[in-house]
Amino acid sequence: MMKRRILAGAAALGIAISLAACSAGGRASTDGGGSSDSNKGALVGVAMPTKVSERWIKDGNAVKSDLEKAGYKVDLEYADNKIPQQVQQVSNMITKGAKVLIVASIDGGSLSDQLDAAKKAGIKVISYDRLLTGNKNVDYYVSFDNEKVGVDQANSLLTGLGVLDADGKKTGEKGPFNIEVFAGSPDDNNATFFFNGAMKTLKPYLDDGTIKIGSGQDGFTQAATLQWDPATAKARMQNLVAKSYSGGTTLNGVLSPYDGMSIGIISALQGAGYGTSSRPLPTITGQDAEAASVKSIVAGQQYSTIYKDTRQLAEKSASMAEDLLTGKTPKVNDTKTYDNKVKVVPTFLFQPTVVTKENYQKVLIDSGYYTEADLK
Repeated sequence: MMKRRILAGAAALGIAISLAACSAGGRASTDGGGSSDSNKGALVGVAMPTKVSERWIKDGNAVKSDLEKAGYKVDLEYADNKIPQQVQQVSNMITKGAKVLIVASIDGGSLSDQLDAAKKAGIKVISYDRLLTGNKNVDYYVSFDNEKVGVDQANSLLTGLGVLDADGKKTGEKGPFNIEVFAGSPDDNNATFFFNGAMKTLKPYLDDGTIKIGSGQDGFTQAATLQWDPATAKARMQNLVAKSYSGGTTLNGVLSPYDGMSIGIISALQGAGYGTSSRPLPTITGQDAEAASVKSIVAGQQYSTIYKDTRQLAEKSASMAEDLLTGKTPKVNDTKTYDNKVKVVPTFLFQPTVVTKENYQKVLIDSGYYTEADLK
């Protein structure tokens, strides 16, 4: 009898130990991205689209630095604006065992197979500034308020033309002013947000004749610039001048969505005789506060740019990655706007800032984004 009691007790103890082990395993499996111990020093893949644009170099370096400071390993890759190259880079990150992917895509819809592979491997995906589209396996998105970027570009164009004052109030100026509009790359989801925000803002002034698009090219498809290429923007501006402004009509403003394109546009206009005391350059907008364009603004060529502090994006994407790696839920502030055609992606948005000759010192230099020497 005693022997049977001892055996029964041992069996019960074994069952209890087994249940305890199962319980511990269950808790671990429900812990989002795993515990901080299990993912300590984990690899994070960071895919950036190109080094041609200064801003992406800043973004990549900032993300890498923030993650490494937090104790993680980083595989940072640039894809030279070549989609197959980025596809291969992201595939390699998955193969190497990355636990989180931070992806600024060239073409938002080109990485669907890689997103599926990431999901299968338990890898979380953060879409960085450019929304990944057409796939449900996008966990978070971090960006700036992209429609507001377009609104701000349009308002700065109107301010440069004298239609609005510095406070955004109507001056009573009726024009008419001749403008042309450019849009970004059609494979970048942000480009339509920028363009639509701008055109919505310009519409009342187009309707009442204060401004008019001399070429008549007011649609996104007509204005789009593949891969945001400065040379493509320059060539289109040359064509617009030749077709619509060669008879003495003056071009007063250009809506440009990106600084690199703005530089190309300015080059085309200077080649057509703009930029002199008798024929000044039009009011030209931009985006990204790249050093070359800030210098151009200081020199009185480009009128404005939209400043998006890449340090904010980098810090937020790194903190999102760390949250996912430590089993926490990243904080977001937009759960309605960014539909990637399959799902609405939880998003954290930052606000953009218009930069002109009047405020570049305060916004860019006093904040430490640039030094005085950077802009010489």
